[in-house]
Amino acid sequence: MNTPAQSAVVDHRFDFVLLFDVVDGNPNGDPDAANMPRLDPQSLQGLVTDGCLKRKLRNAAAVLGEGVAGMEIYFQTQDATFEKRVLNLQHQRAHEAMNQGTGEKKKDDKTKDPKVEFDKTNRAREWMCQNFFDIRAFGAVMTTGINCGQVRGPVQITFARSVDPIVPLEFSITRKSVTTTDDAMKQVQKDGSITGTMGRKNTVPYGLYVCHGFVNPYLARDTKFTHADLEILWNALRGLMWEIDRSASRGLMSTRGLYVFEHASMLGNAPAHELFDRIEIRPLGADAAPRKFEDYRSQIQINDQNLPQGVTLHRLVG
Repeated sequence: MNTPAQSAVVDHRFDFVLLFDVVDGNPNGDPDAANMPRLDPQSLQGLVTDGCLKRKLRNAAAVLGEGVAGMEIYFQTQDATFEKRVLNLQHQRAHEAMNQGTGEKKKDDKTKDPKVEFDKTNRAREWMCQNFFDIRAFGAVMTTGINCGQVRGPVQITFARSVDPIVPLEFSITRKSVTTTDDAMKQVQKDGSITGTMGRKNTVPYGLYVCHGFVNPYLARDTKFTHADLEILWNALRGLMWEIDRSASRGLMSTRGLYVFEHASMLGNAPAHELFDRIEIRPLGADAAPRKFEDYRSQIQINDQNLPQGVTLHRLVG
C-alpha cells in the first residue's frame, strides 16, 4: 500500500451511511447501567456511541497499516505497552523529533517568547498528524502537560441507532473455578462440590443499527488526511472493524451496508441530510421480533435516481 505521505490529500467531500447488526451480543455496554446495552429510554432504540465505533476503527487501521510509516495509533488499548499508552510520552517524541527538547513549560518561566513557543507547538502538532493515523482522521486534544496543540479531525461519525426497539436480555452465568484458597473453602458444600461464582451477561437478540459519517476536505487539508488514509477507513468500515474485534460478549457483529456519497467539490454538492434520506430502512414495528438481517432486507430502499449534480453514490457494501 502507499504510505500516507505518498498519497494525495483528500480534496472533496464524502458523506456515508453505515448499517451494521448484532446477533446475541452486546454492541456497546453502558457502565452506568451494569453494562446493559445502551438504549434510548424513550423510544427503546439501541445506541452505540461514536467513541465505541472509533475504537474499532482504530484497531482495524492498526492492522491494515502495520509496519507502514505514518500509521501509528495515538489512543492505544489496554494491552499496549506502557510507553505507547502514556500520551505525554508521545508528545515528547514529537518535540524531540523536531529538535525542540521536551516542550515542558515551567509555570514561573516568563522569559519564553510566546511566538517561539507557538511555533514549537505547531511543529510538534504537524509531526503528530504525520505519524498517527487516528489524529489525522479523528483529531485529538494534545495539551496535557507537554503541549502539541489541538487537532480537529476530518472524519466524524454519529451515534449509531437501531432501526427498531431492542430487547436487552440479562443472563446469569457461573464460574466453578475460584481464585484463592479462602474462596474455595467458603464455597465447598457438604458433598464436596463447589457452588461457583455468579455473574451476569447482557445481550441483544438482534439489532440493526444505522450510523452516519462525514469526511471534511477542509479539515483533511489541515491534518494531511490522504486518499490512502481514506481507503483504510473504507476497508475498516466494510467489515474489518468487526472481524479483528471478535468477542463472546459482542456476539456476531457484521457490516450490512456501506453507502458513500462522493461530492465533486470541497464544499459539497448537496446537504448531507438530503442524501441520507435516500437510504431508507423502514422499521418492522413494535410487534415484530427480528432475529436476522433477512427480516430487514425487503425494508431497505436505496434511491439512487436523479442524484444532485456532482454527487456519486458508491455502494461499497449492500
